[in-house]
Amino acid sequence: MPSTYALILAGGSGTRFWPLSRDARPKQLLKLFGEETLLEQTIQRLEGLVPTENILILTNAAQIDAVREVATMLPAENIFAEPAKRDTAPAVALGVGLVAARDPDATMMVLPADQLIRDTDAFQSVMRDAIATAEAADGLVTIGIRPTWPCPSYGYIERGPRAKVPGLDCEHPPSEVERFREKPSTELAEQFLTAGTFCWNAGMFVWSLPTVIRELSSNTPELAAFVSELRRSKDLAATVAAQFPKLTAISIDYALMEKADRVLNIEATFDWDDVGSWISVAKYFEGDDDNNHFNDPIAKVDSENNIVFNNRKDVKIALLGVDDLIVVQTADALLIANRHQADDIKKLSSELPKELL
Repeated sequence: MPSTYALILAGGSGTRFWPLSRDARPKQLLKLFGEETLLEQTIQRLEGLVPTENILILTNAAQIDAVREVATMLPAENIFAEPAKRDTAPAVALGVGLVAARDPDATMMVLPADQLIRDTDAFQSVMRDAIATAEAADGLVTIGIRPTWPCPSYGYIERGPRAKVPGLDCEHPPSEVERFREKPSTELAEQFLTAGTFCWNAGMFVWSLPTVIRELSSNTPELAAFVSELRRSKDLAATVAAQFPKLTAISIDYALMEKADRVLNIEATFDWDDVGSWISVAKYFEGDDDNNHFNDPIAKVDSENNIVFNNRKDVKIALLGVDDLIVVQTADALLIANRHQADDIKKLSSELPKELL
């Protein structure tokens, strides 16, 4: 698909997986699942779907060197650093402008770099149908994940009737999107699950450049003007450095997706995990009969429900009479946390010395 582009969003902070993750090396740059980082896996899933030269990565200044070390298969000029933190809407607009400067009639997908998807064939099948839908329909396309439990920490998309798209023949037909719902209470998430018409918002989008530029012009003139300036620019780096920090910090859902005239949704048939905490990662580790999970063999007596990640092969971790812990050993730090507070690990960042962040 020579006119198809992919923008991989690879910024973010390194707080949830401290001490393994740091500001300069967040989740997508960690080898949590074997010998490849999540970013590498994201790029590899696009092989045969998007030409390598059409894959762009957007990160930040603190992480760009580490990203370049990982993404050696991409041209150096395809890796960009945001000059300031401005949330996902300005980031996506930057990607739209960069693609439009190369091919104003292209079809473009936006993908997070930090999600675990192992079934590449199923992923590509869904994304091919999303591309076909974006090219045939006058609307923006989202990928939704069928919820498996009433998760209160994800955004939700309410699916409406089957979309009518003349000439579209695909295995994964799109539905009209009724509305986006922000992170709900557990009780409301249970209602969503029972209704059967809601999916998790995976943060994956596909659209044609003419369609998304039209929607930006209608709903977010500031971002549309930025895209237009990038298309006309003789020096993209200088334009980004001068204009990007001035943009309003806002998410792409608020700025565009919730306001667009038409949004379509395709439900994913591939496996998906946001791996948002050590609890999520532990599901993929080796386990024992006492529900301890570990990436490296441990010694234990009278210990249950623990998660152990050992990044030092010269150190042996042993547990005695402890339950419900997260233990993470790196070269320069040791974390011992209550597993029921896994989502609060990021709070440690205010208490740690700068050299450990």
